[in-house]
Amino acid sequence: MQITKESIIGDILDYDTGTAQFFFEIGMHCLGCPASRGESIEEACAVHGTDADELVAKINAYLAAK
Repeated sequence: MQITKESIIGDILDYDTGTAQFFFEIGMHCLGCPASRGESIEEACAVHGTDADELVAKINAYLAAK
């Protein structure tokens, strides 16, 4: 799976629950909430004041290493 800023958080978590750690790191602790699962990475990063490109790179590196 290739992650982009447009990727939906719920889809990423369904693909690999280990990616949750990266969302927790940006302060997104409500991963079970239906609204958060329907957000894109870009939307979540905007709300949490973090860099979407950096988060995408971290998740893609994690998935590539598996």
